Amino acid sequence: MSIFAYIAVMAVTTYLIRVIPFAAVRGRIRSRFINSVLYYIPYAVLSAMTFPAVFYATGDVTSSVVGTVVALVMAYFDLPLIAVALGSSAGALITMFVTGLV
Repeated sequence: MSIFAYIAVMAVTTYLIRVIPFAAVRGRIRSRFINSVLYYIPYAVLSAMTFPAVFYATGDVTSSVVGTVVALVMAYFDLPLIAVALGSSAGALITMFVTGLV
């Protein structure tokens, strides 16, 4: 199959995923529960896609766990995003130096 066929199939699939909910629900959703579920779905999907990849980013689970813990602690204290990113990267790098992987 050509690359254009693959792109067309992906485009149709993406389009259908976005259009079907609009076509299925005509009126306004009044249920607070369904509204809250729909509100949090993007965050849940992003977390489910991102979080497992975090532990394989450095090639060593130990340094990835240290970097994740550092990021979570820094984020808990409401530090800026750049500080959290740099701190977690530094934590993972220092762990890799200590364990002799670098």
